[in-house]
Amino acid sequence: MGVDVHELLEAAVSGLNGQTRPGQVQMAEAVNDSMHDGSHLLVQAGTGTGKSLGYLVPALLHAIEDRRVVVSTATLTLQSQLVDRDVPALLDATEKLLPRRPKYAIQKGRNNYACLHRIREGAPDDEGMLVDVPPAGPIGQQVVELREWAEQQLQDGAAGDRDHAPSHQYQAWQQVAISARECLGAQKCPYGEECFAEKAKEQARRADIVITNHALLSIDAFENRSVLPEHDVVIVDEAHELPARVTGAAGDELSPQMVERVAKRSRRFVDDDHADDLIDASDALRAALDQSREGRIEATNAVVLEAAALIRDAARAVYSDLNKKSDDKDDDPDGAKRQSKGAVKEIFDVAERVAALSDLDVVWLVDRDRFGRELRIAPLTVAGLLRELVLKDRTVVLTSATLTLGGDFDAIARQVGLRPSDKLDDGDEMPAVDDDSETAPLPWRGLDVGSPFEYEKQAILYVAKHLPPPHRDGLGQKQFDEIIDLVKAAGGRTLGLFSSRRAAEAATAAVREATDLKILCQGDAHLNELSREFVEDPETSLFGTLSLWQGLDVPGSTCNLVIIDRIPFPRPDEPLMAARQRAVDEAGGNGFMSVAATHAALLLAQGTGRLIRRTTDRGIVAILDPRIVTARYGGFLRASLPPMWPTADREKVLGALKRLQTS
Repeated sequence: MGVDVHELLEAAVSGLNGQTRPGQVQMAEAVNDSMHDGSHLLVQAGTGTGKSLGYLVPALLHAIEDRRVVVSTATLTLQSQLVDRDVPALLDATEKLLPRRPKYAIQKGRNNYACLHRIREGAPDDEGMLVDVPPAGPIGQQVVELREWAEQQLQDGAAGDRDHAPSHQYQAWQQVAISARECLGAQKCPYGEECFAEKAKEQARRADIVITNHALLSIDAFENRSVLPEHDVVIVDEAHELPARVTGAAGDELSPQMVERVAKRSRRFVDDDHADDLIDASDALRAALDQSREGRIEATNAVVLEAAALIRDAARAVYSDLNKKSDDKDDDPDGAKRQSKGAVKEIFDVAERVAALSDLDVVWLVDRDRFGRELRIAPLTVAGLLRELVLKDRTVVLTSATLTLGGDFDAIARQVGLRPSDKLDDGDEMPAVDDDSETAPLPWRGLDVGSPFEYEKQAILYVAKHLPPPHRDGLGQKQFDEIIDLVKAAGGRTLGLFSSRRAAEAATAAVREATDLKILCQGDAHLNELSREFVEDPETSLFGTLSLWQGLDVPGSTCNLVIIDRIPFPRPDEPLMAARQRAVDEAGGNGFMSVAATHAALLLAQGTGRLIRRTTDRGIVAILDPRIVTARYGGFLRASLPPMWPTADREKVLGALKRLQTS
């Protein structure tokens, strides 16, 4: 091959006008070793390490050996960043050293691509008829623009994916895209040869490196649909989000409105009695949900389970009717029957799963303000699924800036299906594993390559020990006074991370009333607009909830202070988390530490990570919840944070913020 990982990394860094970082070199070596010996790898690479190059460089070496690598990200944004910027720049920088230029491709779920059949033939109405007329109003205008854009994409040989579409709302996109279940298939669709999604799949089949997202990775593994091409290495970036994304992909929902809509769409293809039975079953589900409490559905809630069984049986009969005739082009010229079949099959699958109420699933009832009550179902744990369907037959590298919780990798390892007992120590060689059983070991290594940041010098961790512990009624006046004094001392420049929308709004109102400083609050406008305004005006502050805890990049004087109002434990009445915690307790473990504390530690690590984004950044993280130093679990939470200089001295902190304001 003529080139090793060090030479290639050096060329990549030089070509991208960067500088070599020890952590990046260490990471690239470890990823390369893992790809060759077959051990799994968890590697924590702090912000500023350059972890993308740390895994992409060894991926290039692996790919030119004709061994395909799949890179999975948590978000479509990072996925597009890798494809549009990072990978092309890397290939340009290293092209002279490689025997050939590796091919790469992006692959997303089918609903992310415009569907030519839906655009040209129309979307189904409530009765299942394909209607070509766009809906009235602004949505209709967006649909027209999206149709014109898709046809132009086709002429230009472009991807036809949503990221490059003109501005639109979700409802408009649903008029020009379809789910995988509704798709006619390339062989039966009259536009199969032109299909954007099929072209993306074909490009992926020809690529050495395929860049996808956690949701599609989950679908490929769990639904046995072979969405992704064959591969022997998976690199999971933003791996701390993998369990949650997999849970979402492996979850489902069932509502009376969904069932009724599907019944109406299928009516023109099936026996009227069978369609009526499905509508009656939707009414039974609505009545069952109306007389049930929000929260987890247990075996004792017979009325809900019986309603789900009615839907299952009625959907089975409708699906059987739809299958009585072949759906070749003569039988189903517009594809409406095939789309109805997909929708009915989805209703059947979810209803069957709910009615079974397996010990491996959690079912719960939610009440949505605008859309009414519905059932949701998700796996009790995804660890076993990931172990059997992702980790068992290929090498997996998992990386993130936050993988060590409580000071080690064990918590994350368990969540993704790796056993702490299978961890290899430094210097251990990869053992030969001939056992193919479920209990066979899956050897893995954990590596923390650190961060280029000097947290002890760049950041202060302030815990307001003098404040009372938070209570269920939200923030009190003492917390408001503390927030006001901190923000005033910082001269704005504050990112406020709150545990609830109500707390964020109340704190915003309190600071606005007490100061002349500009405070933006999540919900005032679109989050992208708020973030941009926060970054552009250093004296502006931004308060918000969960979506601000992760992914927001605000380097420099824009953010000198991060305020966290309380430890972000999951709500005690959150059904899935509560069920997982109870399951650990019943198995003899500590459910609180394994579930609630681990969840809180991860969010705290992500939230505090918003402060220091460059080597020149300085600032303070202020946690207003004294339990992080007074409770027994506090040590576990603090060990999950960057090594900032700790203090409880309020006056020192206010003084430091004032100095930062003028520096």
